[in-house]
Amino acid sequence: MATVPSAVVAATGLVGGYGVARWTKKRQLGGVVLAAAGVAAAQQWRARAGGKAAGALSAAYVAAFAGSHPLAKKVGAWPSVLGVAGVVALASWAVADRKADSGAA
Repeated sequence: MATVPSAVVAATGLVGGYGVARWTKKRQLGGVVLAAAGVAAAQQWRARAGGKAAGALSAAYVAAFAGSHPLAKKVGAWPSVLGVAGVVALASWAVADRKADSGAA
């Protein structure tokens, strides 16, 4: 059975967390989405690339969330969230998913 790449899980957590918080006007609910996707992605990162890589990618995920706030003041909320989600997805693919993709082919 095919699994969802961790890059997609992580990017979805960042974008989905913001979207849920914005549309429901409940920041805590957005935080639940952000955290749940972060935990799911971290489990995949650990399984695919090991504990050190999972720790580094988890730190990047949290930094992206935190960094999106000041960036949003310069470029707008959605461009900021989409930008940091793209960076995290690219890092996740490069560190964890690329290895899994090459082994499946």
